[in-house]
This record gives sequence, structure tokens and C-alpha cells, in this order.
Amino acid sequence: MRENARVTSSDRGDYQELVDEISELLGAPATLENRNFELIAFGAYDSEGDLDPSALDPVRTRSILTRRSTSAVRHWFEGFGITRATGPVRIPRTPEAGVYRGRICLPVRHRGVVLGYVWLLDYDPGPTEQQLAAAMLVTGRIGALLADEAQHGADLTRELRAVLTAEPGWPRDMAVAELRTALGVRADGPHTVVCVAPWPSADPDDAPSVRTLPGARALCAIPWGGGTSHALKAVGDTQQSLVLLVGLRSTDTLTPAVSAATRLLERAAAPGPPGGAGRTTAGSARGGAGAGQAARPEGGTGAGSGGAAQDAAAGRDGGPGRSTGGGSHGGVAAGIAAARTGLAGLGTAWAEASAAARAALAEPRLGPVAQWAAIGPYRLLTSLPPEAAHDPALHALLSPAHRELARTAEVYLDCAGQAGRTAAELGIHRQTLYYRLSRVEQLTGLDLDDGEDRLLLHMALKAARL
Repeated sequence: MRENARVTSSDRGDYQELVDEISELLGAPATLENRNFELIAFGAYDSEGDLDPSALDPVRTRSILTRRSTSAVRHWFEGFGITRATGPVRIPRTPEAGVYRGRICLPVRHRGVVLGYVWLLDYDPGPTEQQLAAAMLVTGRIGALLADEAQHGADLTRELRAVLTAEPGWPRDMAVAELRTALGVRADGPHTVVCVAPWPSADPDDAPSVRTLPGARALCAIPWGGGTSHALKAVGDTQQSLVLLVGLRSTDTLTPAVSAATRLLERAAAPGPPGGAGRTTAGSARGGAGAGQAARPEGGTGAGSGGAAQDAAAGRDGGPGRSTGGGSHGGVAAGIAAARTGLAGLGTAWAEASAAARAALAEPRLGPVAQWAAIGPYRLLTSLPPEAAHDPALHALLSPAHRELARTAEVYLDCAGQAGRTAAELGIHRQTLYYRLSRVEQLTGLDLDDGEDRLLLHMALKAARL
């Protein structure tokens, strides 16, 4: 097995032990974050003063609860020179910023590069110079671990991308073998694939850390539409998707994948470049500045920013179908493949996750996180070639002039042809419904009393969303 494959045994427990060691050395609870201010671990030091809720400020509390910080927090703390420091940095209390207690920041470096920060609340009389020097030695061990993990993660990124972009057959088999070698014994366990699309950045540095996502094994960004099916290629290669390989406890539950997908959606929907200083969404996976969330107003979360886009995509403004208000985060959705054991079906799992994400974007009620097993007819529709969505019988119905008729037809078919249910859902009189349905028949030449004509109309309306 390759040298960097041994790093797989270094998990979050290693960081926790080192943070606990620093907490014991300094007599105060410490937190560890990477250089993007993503929370990695925090120490639980049994000190009566630090367990007093009144001793905690909003910044630290939200840091631990939300595992991330805002750009305001990041810029504020970086303003004290922590990115350049080689030793402890003391930061004074600033109540107006939500920092009710001072901080001590221990930069985590490896070969001259800052890779993270250890934070602790300052106290009186505070740690001695000898204690801080001993703690800095521990940060050196943390830095080496972070550096090794970063190198390992980069390798897994390349190998996962190679599997997903390789042609079926021998090239993909070779790529899977490389990924299996890198994962070691974890390769034979249960897993699934998560696809978040469209991911708002093609920059690898904008991708989140695998360590901050529950159960994550590897992730990579590939062109959105880079799958092997006709339907995926139809999307085009102008956008990116973020693909995550998630380990599971068993094939019976996808909970870790759902958690990871939710965090990625929050990150993708937040203002600013993903992974950069501009991330401000509350409640995602990023760590909290040792410091934590700023008390300054954020102006709301990014997760709710997609309403207008969802309306347009779902037909509220005349699209082909209805919406029930679920949908994507700012035009971004996530798909989760069926659970599998081993890596042999990784290409199929990627296609399923991509299809589920496309279904969530097309049908907001399925999202923002859609599982392959729950997308119904879209399992079939996403595998069809793009021309299948353009049946000539629907050409006139799908024109902008007849959007409301298309919506009426889809709701009617979704309601199994029950006029009462359809009229109630659309909020119209039955006679109005009957008039619209007659117009649909005139425009399409289809007979809504004929089962096959109904099937054609229903599937074509669904396919039009994709």
C-alpha cells in the first residue's frame, strides 16, 4: 500500500487527543480549526469557571454549535496577524463584536505554512510562557497531521475524479483499483455517492474539507453533465458538480449522506465564493473561528435565497408544472445514490446521484436533497436521450403562450385524472378545468380518455422539466 494510504488511520480522534493535550497543558478548553476556520475538534477541560454559561460569549458558543464562522469573524481575527504569526497571539475582548472574552490564538504551521489555529479563551492570570511554548510544540504535531491529511485528500480527489470521468470498461476498472488501494479496508464497506449541482465554483480550493463532512471518504468537482448517460451529457459541461463518496454504517440508512448533502447545499447557497472568506451561511459545516460566529447581523442565511429561482424552474411563473415549495437552495440541489457495498458500482452510483440532483432541480417538491429511490418516474426520464423530451405532440403546449395549460395538464395527471382534486389544487372551478383540458387536447391531438395518450403527455411534461 502506498505511503499516503496509511494516513487513512488518522481520523478526527487524533486531533481530539492533541487538542485535549493542549487543554491540559494550558488549563483551559481549546478548539482547533483549519485555516478556512472550519471546526475540527474542541477540548473539554473540566474547569468550573469555563463551564459557567455566563463565561461564554455568543461567538464561541455559535462556533461550537454551528461549526463555522462568518467572513466578518474571519477578517476580524486575521486582522490581528494570525496568518503570519509563528507564536501565540493575544486578541483582546471586543463586546461590540460579540467577543466578550479575550482569546489566545496558537497558529498551527507546517514547514512555514499556516494550516490551522488552536484557540482558547484568555483568563487571569493566564498561561505562562513555558506553558505556551509546550502547547506550540503540540501544534507542530497537529500541523504535520494536517499536512499529511491534505496530501492524502488531494490524492483521493484525483482518484475519485479519475473513476467518475473514465470510460466504462478497462479504464474505469483501473481507476477503481487505484481508489480502492488508497481507501484500504474502507473500500469494501458500505457507501453511497452524493452529487451537489450546479456547484458554484470550478476552483479546487473552493471545495470544502472532507474532514468537515460526516462519513466523507473523498470528494471532487467535475463538469456538471460529465456523466456517461445521454441525459447527463445533455446538461452540458459549462457548470460544475461536487461529488462526494460517503461511507455508511450499513446499506439500510443514508443518514450520513443526507447530513453531508445538507451541509454542502448550505455552503453552496451562501453569498461569496464557496470555501472563501465570504461564506456566511449559518448552520453549515464550517468551524467557528475559535472564536466562532460574529455577533454582527448576517442578514439571514443563504439557504433561503432560492425562492425566485425555484418559482421560475417549477412553473409558478408559467413553467410546465407545479411546485410545492421544496426545491433547491438558490438553484442548487443534491442527489444521493442507492447504498452499495464495495466500489464496483461506483460509476452507476454517480449516475444515480446525478439523476437525483437533476430531478430535485426539475421538481422542487423532491428537493433540496433527493434520494435516487424516491424520485419516481425521474429514474427513467433522466436516463433517456435529450430528444425524448421534445415529442412533437407537445410543441405547441410547451410554448410560452400556453404555460398555464401545461401546468393544468400536469396537475391533472398527477392527480390521477380526478377533476375534483385537480380543481381544488389549482384553485379553479371544474368548468374552467374542463375547458382547459379540452384546449390541451386540441393543441396536442391527444385524447385524455386514452391511457397511452395520457402516459405520453405525462412523461413528456415531466421530461420537459429536465
